[in-house]
Amino acid sequence: MPAHVSINPLAWESAFFGCATARLDLDGELPLEDALRHPTDLWQIKVPADRLEAIDVLCQHGFQLAEGEADLAITIKRTERQPGIRIARESQIADLRAAAAQIFVQSRFRAPWFAADASARFYAQWIENAVRGTFDHQCLIASDASGALQGFISLRETEGDVRVGLLGVLPHAQGNGIGQRLLLAGADWGRVRQLAHLRVATQLSNLTAMRLYLRSGARLESTAYWFYRKGHDPI
Repeated sequence: MPAHVSINPLAWESAFFGCATARLDLDGELPLEDALRHPTDLWQIKVPADRLEAIDVLCQHGFQLAEGEADLAITIKRTERQPGIRIARESQIADLRAAAAQIFVQSRFRAPWFAADASARFYAQWIENAVRGTFDHQCLIASDASGALQGFISLRETEGDVRVGLLGVLPHAQGNGIGQRLLLAGADWGRVRQLAHLRVATQLSNLTAMRLYLRSGARLESTAYWFYRKGHDPI
């Protein structure tokens, strides 16, 4: 079965990682083979898990599996403000960058497609942007009694819902319900803004996160796979 796609150049990622990167989207007007003749260093495509024929075609054209992803949603009902959770300040960016770089070392931004430090740098920049209100709209943090950082969540309002960007708990604070409190704080952030759902995506391999979301009443809405292909590989 021939696959048709559209090309979406990823300007920010290309500049950040120092390689020309583009995303393909299924069901476009361009035949896949024609799309792959366009000059770029790295192709990315996200495919719903039930699109098996499309997955077969991509594998035949040299695409490799990079990561599985699950998308979940929690209906926002009655919520409460969570003690010890507050808005992150710019003075905390350095600590948050270090925490994000430590926590998010396993991601689709990995070798052999990206440099060894790419994932750490990417998520450190993401959380800094969230504190500054760019891309994500706000970052909330959890701290202990002495003010030491325990975890964080970044949030973005989109299409009547709130989308979790990053949710992380530092290793020394895990097992104390910090992730649950941050998630509840995210739901409360959405309720105040009269948003309907809290949405979050996570790796299929991240069973700890999946269990947290399902325990919190999340509904699994979809699963997908990310595939990559280097642009100079033969068609």
